[in-house]
Amino acid sequence: MIDCPVADVVAQLAAVEVDLVGMPRQGSNSQSRGFIGIAFRIQGDVEKFENFYLRFTNARSDDQVRRNHSTQYSSFPDYPWSRLRQENPGVYESYVDIEEKAWTTVKVVVSGTKAQLYVNGADQPCLIVNDLKLGESHGAVALWTGSDTEAYFSNLRIK
Repeated sequence: MIDCPVADVVAQLAAVEVDLVGMPRQGSNSQSRGFIGIAFRIQGDVEKFENFYLRFTNARSDDQVRRNHSTQYSSFPDYPWSRLRQENPGVYESYVDIEEKAWTTVKVVVSGTKAQLYVNGADQPCLIVNDLKLGESHGAVALWTGSDTEAYFSNLRIK
Protein backbone atom coordinates (compact mmCIF):
# COMPACT_ATOMS: atom_id res chain seq x y z
CA MET A 1 0.00 0.00 0.00
CA ILE A 2 2.98 2.34 0.34
CA ASP A 3 4.70 3.53 -2.79
CA CYS A 4 8.42 4.35 -2.67
CA PRO A 5 9.44 6.90 0.00
CA VAL A 6 10.67 10.15 -1.51
CA ALA A 7 11.87 12.39 1.32
CA ASP A 8 12.33 12.79 5.03
CA VAL A 9 9.95 15.10 6.90
CA VAL A 10 11.17 16.40 10.23
CA ALA A 11 9.06 17.61 13.14
CA GLN A 12 9.43 21.19 11.85
CA LEU A 13 7.04 22.75 9.34
CA ALA A 14 6.89 20.72 6.15
CA ALA A 15 4.55 20.74 3.17
CA VAL A 16 3.99 17.96 0.68
CA GLU A 17 1.91 18.67 -2.42
CA VAL A 18 0.97 16.39 -5.29
CA ASP A 19 -1.55 16.13 -8.09
CA LEU A 20 -3.37 12.83 -8.00
CA VAL A 21 -6.33 10.96 -9.38
CA GLY A 22 -7.81 7.71 -8.19
CA MET A 23 -10.72 5.39 -8.70
CA PRO A 24 -11.68 1.87 -7.65
CA ARG A 25 -9.62 -0.68 -9.57
CA GLN A 26 -11.55 -2.51 -12.28
CA GLY A 27 -12.98 -5.71 -10.81
CA SER A 28 -12.74 -4.47 -7.21
CA ASN A 29 -15.47 -4.89 -4.63
CA SER A 30 -18.55 -2.70 -5.13
CA GLN A 31 -17.80 -1.05 -1.76
CA SER A 32 -14.40 0.21 -2.99
CA ARG A 33 -13.98 3.98 -2.66
CA GLY A 34 -10.74 4.76 -4.50
CA PHE A 35 -8.44 5.57 -1.55
CA ILE A 36 -5.43 7.71 -2.48
CA GLY A 37 -3.23 10.14 -0.58
CA ILE A 38 0.04 10.95 1.16
CA ALA A 39 1.74 8.98 3.94
CA PHE A 40 4.20 10.85 6.14
CA ARG A 41 6.50 10.30 9.11
CA ILE A 42 7.06 6.73 7.97
CA GLN A 43 9.17 4.94 10.56
CA GLY A 44 11.10 1.70 10.27
CA ASP A 45 10.33 -0.54 7.35
CA VAL A 46 6.86 1.02 6.98
CA GLU A 47 5.98 -0.21 10.47
CA LYS A 48 4.50 3.11 11.55
CA PHE A 49 3.17 6.05 9.56
CA GLU A 50 0.49 8.69 9.40
CA ASN A 51 -1.54 9.58 6.35
CA PHE A 52 -4.20 11.75 4.81
CA TYR A 53 -6.19 10.30 1.97
CA LEU A 54 -9.23 10.94 -0.17
CA ARG A 55 -12.13 8.62 -0.91
CA PHE A 56 -12.98 9.73 -4.43
CA THR A 57 -16.35 8.01 -4.81
CA ASN A 58 -17.72 9.42 -1.54
CA ALA A 59 -17.66 13.13 -2.33
CA ARG A 60 -20.59 13.22 -4.74
CA SER A 61 -22.66 10.46 -3.13
CA ASP A 62 -26.38 10.97 -2.44
CA ASP A 63 -25.72 9.67 1.11
CA GLN A 64 -24.65 12.58 3.35
CA VAL A 65 -22.86 10.35 5.87
CA ARG A 66 -20.79 8.85 3.06
CA ARG A 67 -20.03 12.36 1.73
CA ASN A 68 -18.74 13.32 5.18
CA HIS A 69 -16.14 10.55 4.79
CA SER A 70 -14.47 12.06 1.71
CA THR A 71 -11.19 12.80 3.52
CA GLN A 72 -9.53 10.78 6.27
CA TYR A 73 -6.56 10.84 8.63
CA SER A 74 -5.17 7.65 10.12
CA SER A 75 -2.02 6.50 11.90
CA PHE A 76 -0.75 2.94 11.56
CA PRO A 77 -0.63 0.56 13.21
CA ASP A 78 -2.35 1.83 16.36
CA TYR A 79 -4.95 4.24 14.95
CA PRO A 80 -6.54 2.86 11.77
CA TRP A 81 -9.55 4.72 10.38
CA SER A 82 -12.00 2.30 12.01
CA ARG A 83 -10.67 2.97 15.52
CA LEU A 84 -10.57 6.72 15.02
CA ARG A 85 -14.12 6.76 13.65
CA GLN A 86 -15.43 4.61 16.51
CA GLU A 87 -13.70 6.54 19.30
CA ASN A 88 -14.00 10.06 17.81
CA PRO A 89 -16.81 10.20 15.22
CA GLY A 90 -16.30 13.00 12.69
CA VAL A 91 -13.02 14.26 14.15
CA TYR A 92 -10.52 12.63 11.75
CA GLU A 93 -12.54 12.80 8.54
CA SER A 94 -14.50 15.42 6.64
CA TYR A 95 -16.19 16.38 3.42
CA VAL A 96 -14.44 17.93 0.46
CA ASP A 97 -15.82 18.37 -3.05
CA ILE A 98 -13.77 16.16 -5.38
CA GLU A 99 -14.69 14.27 -8.52
CA GLU A 100 -13.92 10.66 -9.29
CA LYS A 101 -11.44 10.34 -12.18
CA ALA A 102 -10.52 14.06 -12.01
CA TRP A 103 -7.02 15.34 -11.25
CA THR A 104 -6.93 16.81 -7.76
CA THR A 105 -4.21 18.78 -5.99
CA VAL A 106 -3.55 17.68 -2.41
CA LYS A 107 -1.30 19.49 0.06
CA VAL A 108 -0.41 18.25 3.54
CA VAL A 109 1.18 20.75 5.93
CA VAL A 110 2.78 19.27 9.07
CA SER A 111 4.11 21.19 12.06
CA GLY A 112 4.87 19.48 15.36
CA THR A 113 1.79 17.52 16.38
CA LYS A 114 -0.54 19.33 13.96
CA ALA A 115 -1.33 18.62 10.31
CA GLN A 116 -3.66 20.20 7.79
CA LEU A 117 -5.05 18.86 4.52
CA TYR A 118 -5.73 21.28 1.66
CA VAL A 119 -7.43 20.26 -1.58
CA ASN A 120 -7.40 21.99 -4.97
CA GLY A 121 -5.62 25.15 -3.82
CA ALA A 122 -8.16 26.07 -1.14
CA ASP A 123 -7.14 28.83 1.28
CA GLN A 124 -8.57 26.86 4.21
CA PRO A 125 -7.85 23.23 5.09
CA CYS A 126 -10.67 20.72 4.69
CA LEU A 127 -9.29 18.58 7.52
CA ILE A 128 -7.25 19.59 10.58
CA VAL A 129 -5.61 17.16 12.99
CA ASN A 130 -4.32 18.78 16.18
CA ASP A 131 -3.02 15.59 17.79
CA LEU A 132 -0.94 13.58 15.36
CA LYS A 133 -0.75 10.12 16.86
CA LEU A 134 3.00 9.69 16.31
CA GLY A 135 3.66 12.91 18.23
CA GLU A 136 6.56 15.15 17.28
CA SER A 137 8.36 12.63 15.15
CA HIS A 138 9.95 12.49 11.74
CA GLY A 139 10.23 10.02 8.89
CA ALA A 140 9.88 9.46 5.19
CA VAL A 141 7.07 10.57 2.90
CA ALA A 142 5.35 8.30 0.39
CA LEU A 143 2.51 8.23 -2.08
CA TRP A 144 -0.24 6.01 -0.68
CA THR A 145 -3.10 4.02 -2.20
CA GLY A 146 -5.60 1.44 -1.07
CA SER A 147 -5.01 -2.02 -2.50
CA ASP A 148 -8.18 -1.86 -4.61
CA THR A 149 -7.41 1.58 -6.11
CA GLU A 150 -6.14 2.57 -9.52
CA ALA A 151 -4.02 5.65 -8.79
CA TYR A 152 -1.92 8.19 -10.67
CA PHE A 153 0.40 10.85 -9.26
CA SER A 154 2.10 13.86 -10.86
CA ASN A 155 4.03 17.00 -9.90
CA LEU A 156 5.24 15.98 -6.45
CA ARG A 157 6.52 18.98 -4.46
CA ILE A 158 8.12 18.84 -1.00
CA LYS A 159 8.98 22.04 0.90
